[in-house]
Amino acid sequence: MRDDIQWTNLTQQAIADGLAEDGFRVSRNIVKQLLDKHDYVKRKAQKSQAMGHHRNRNSQFENIARLKQEYWDSSNPILSMDTKKKEFLGNFYRKGRLYTQAVIKTYDHDFNSAAQGVIIPHGLFDLKRNAGYLYLGASRDTSEFACDNVARWWQRYGRRHYPEAESLLLLCDSGGSNNASHYVFKEDLERLTDRIGIAIRVAHYPPYTSKYNPIEHRLFPHVTRACQGVVFESIDLVRSLMANTRTKTGLRVFVKIIDRLYQTGRKYAEDFKENMRIVFDDLLPKWNYTAIPMALSQ
Repeated sequence: MRDDIQWTNLTQQAIADGLAEDGFRVSRNIVKQLLDKHDYVKRKAQKSQAMGHHRNRNSQFENIARLKQEYWDSSNPILSMDTKKKEFLGNFYRKGRLYTQAVIKTYDHDFNSAAQGVIIPHGLFDLKRNAGYLYLGASRDTSEFACDNVARWWQRYGRRHYPEAESLLLLCDSGGSNNASHYVFKEDLERLTDRIGIAIRVAHYPPYTSKYNPIEHRLFPHVTRACQGVVFESIDLVRSLMANTRTKTGLRVFVKIIDRLYQTGRKYAEDFKENMRIVFDDLLPKWNYTAIPMALSQ
């Protein structure tokens, strides 16, 4: 009955029993009618309140919108990049329901020590082609891993789909393996541009706004739905499930297993800052910059 409480976890029968204790005998049907009358319906909590707000948030969103339109009108690709939540291989419970003839029994605790391995799904989403690319690593989520995956995408798909490309727009968050503050990511970007031969234009989403990164709502939720309820017994099974991701809007997903080991704790070269080929924008340079291939910088 408190004004500041907007929910109840009581069942309809529990509410009826509580009213009966206070002298009001009503049935569950009456309780249901009362709940409907006062607009009480079952809802899930929504992750909609940002934990912080950067003062340059709006300016960066306007800048990203301008860049996206500029690249959309060109022959250059737009990639959205992020790493999905890591998964453990083994007989672990996973949320979701399946049609089965018997109960699927899993471990009653999700101890990492019982896992047979780990899967790190690093994703790229091609905005122009509505296509997702997932690289399933079994090591660590590092900047080298992220940049290697962009190179793999370019060599297998990008250069074929965008033969006239001179630049690539890369949209990513401000943290993780593509941290906007880490120079090791920028150093790996330089090496990446030398490998693929075109410039990479990077635009980071401000802190607390990762949900606006296109990959977060145009690829990852559909992949999660394709895998729901299935016990991840092997990485080959995971690859098969994710590759079967489909949507009515024509989303296609391509998946590759990466067995290379990646080292954590790497440092950028001592002279990198003095000699780097990173060109920072005048507007919000921490979040906006371009990596230039050596062949084009001379």
